[in-house]
Amino acid sequence: MQFNLKKDLCFFDLESTGLNVIRDRILQIGIIKYFKDGREPAELEMLINPSIPIGAEAMSVHGITPKDVANKPVFEKVAQQIFDFIGDADLAGYNISRFDVPMLMEEFARAGFDFDVDKRRLVDVQRIFYKMEPRNLKAALRFYCGKEMEDAHDAMADVRATVDVFVGQLERYEGVDHLDDDGNITPTPIVNDMQALHDFTQDTNNIDVTNRLKYNEHGEIVFNFGKYTGVPVLKVFDMEPNYGNWILSKDFGVQVKSIIRKLLKEHEQRKKG
Repeated sequence: MQFNLKKDLCFFDLESTGLNVIRDRILQIGIIKYFKDGREPAELEMLINPSIPIGAEAMSVHGITPKDVANKPVFEKVAQQIFDFIGDADLAGYNISRFDVPMLMEEFARAGFDFDVDKRRLVDVQRIFYKMEPRNLKAALRFYCGKEMEDAHDAMADVRATVDVFVGQLERYEGVDHLDDDGNITPTPIVNDMQALHDFTQDTNNIDVTNRLKYNEHGEIVFNFGKYTGVPVLKVFDMEPNYGNWILSKDFGVQVKSIIRKLLKEHEQRKKG
């Protein structure tokens, strides 16, 4: 299928040392890039030395061992190649909103690259799947494509399976309305348009990809974790002036820290004004 693209689109998948997007590291990356001009897709796949131990649970899932990556480059050495390959493309993948995107952002930040996602559309195939047919990637491939999953948890195999599932979703849900838990109907949300799919799959109340900050019903930025869950950030700064600096010193994502810095400046300007 020819995707309807206004920008290039990169499907990607990561395998990692664990599930903590801040502390864990990338072991393998697979990317397939689709071009808006319709030329043949390009692929990039590589193993990466994480420079930290690989968690036993993670190793049991993807099977990548320390020996497999011992002589591979660290992320800093390949960051420019990956950054240039993705370019300004939109991003797509399976569960990228909660895992792959924030982990990639952290790796780029450590390597000195500002990987900005604010101007990119994010198409999370898992969210389409979970909203329309709640299951996993293996079941999705069987359900949408009639195929059995082979080489599961190999990054490029997972990318290929995700592309197949995405095409199957576009075909299966053509002309199908979505009915949510509250009885609200979204007319035919699954269309071959990346902006429409971005809008359908993203939670507009969340501000950062790690879901630490969100908007409340008044449009205020509030915390989405810890003792101040649901409390406006600026109000917390009034109650506990050092809380923002505490966040900046801890293991929070680069996007969260960037927003907190801006809000700290806004808070200081309000106090002076």
